[in-house]
Amino acid sequence: MMTTKTTTTTTTPLTASPDLASLRVQIDSIDQQLLTLLNQRALVAEQVGEVKKREGTPFFRPDRVAQVIEKIQRANPGPLKTPHVSAIWREIMSACLALESPQRVAVLGPAGTFCEQAAIEFFGGAADIVYCANFDEVFHATASGSAQFGVVGVENSVEGVVTRSLDLFLHTPTHVVGEVSLLVRHNLLRQSNSLDEIEAVLAHPQALAQCQAWLSKHLPHAERKPVSSNAEGARLAATNPAWAALASERAATQFGLHIVAHAIQDEAYNRTRFAVICLPHTLDTPPPSARDCTSLIVSVPNEPGAVHDLLVPLKKHGVSMTRFESRPARTGQWEYYFYIDIQGHPSQPHVSAALTELRGLCAFYKVLGTYPVTP
Repeated sequence: MMTTKTTTTTTTPLTASPDLASLRVQIDSIDQQLLTLLNQRALVAEQVGEVKKREGTPFFRPDRVAQVIEKIQRANPGPLKTPHVSAIWREIMSACLALESPQRVAVLGPAGTFCEQAAIEFFGGAADIVYCANFDEVFHATASGSAQFGVVGVENSVEGVVTRSLDLFLHTPTHVVGEVSLLVRHNLLRQSNSLDEIEAVLAHPQALAQCQAWLSKHLPHAERKPVSSNAEGARLAATNPAWAALASERAATQFGLHIVAHAIQDEAYNRTRFAVICLPHTLDTPPPSARDCTSLIVSVPNEPGAVHDLLVPLKKHGVSMTRFESRPARTGQWEYYFYIDIQGHPSQPHVSAALTELRGLCAFYKVLGTYPVTP
């Protein structure tokens, strides 16, 4: 007689996926933990501020911010994207710095300018923003000490240098300690969400130039009115239904305007460089990094071959020049100042040697600053 063996299979019940309510409970718990840790960090930051106060060292150190963010970037395991982690940490450090010593930063106003956006990108959202009517006031506020730092536009990838900033750099006691490169998107803003019956478009002259092809095609009969800043154009457009402005999404939110057309600049890759300035006693020249730029203003005697001779020390010592601009000296003698950017830091022997030789050739020589450049 055969015996049949019966095999019993045990089935493990499937674990149900957590529902939305339980996931939200988890998130609430993690948020509380994060808040506790952030406040612990803030308490330590306050102690750091007391030490800096006793020692007389700068409260804001952009090189230290860069080091911390770079370290966080390397340690990020995901799934958060590294640029988002960097942005979060910059805001955390900005909020903690505001407890140590709030940083007053002068920018071109009103609220909503790309200049303000550049300042927030560099200093974080906790910076105390001081709005100025023009770049002259930004330089004055920074040089007088009413603001610790200033942010000014220096160059656009389409329209070239901001000439007023170059002229102001000539006589200011401030120096450049950092830069911000922004991808600039100009939007058409107005009270109503329509292109109809627009009589005038208001913006900074450079923005009008950067959008001239679009404006000629879509608003050929609208007057183009230059104003001190794009955000000022947005502010004015909010007062007149027949006016439109070229400005940022931030300005649209600030002044309650519709974005009638997005990103209308003629060149898709439209970037503007902003310089971060301060007095030397506020922040000294940053230490060398992997990517540094040294900016100079020089002039040479008006004689044959003088400009050529100016470039020889750079070639001789292997120093790369990334910008060369000329501006009239306004002496009536057809003399010029030359604005030069070179790669490298003066602490590097080849850069130091090149600058020493260069200075000996110049009738006027001024280092505007040495600072890390954005990739």
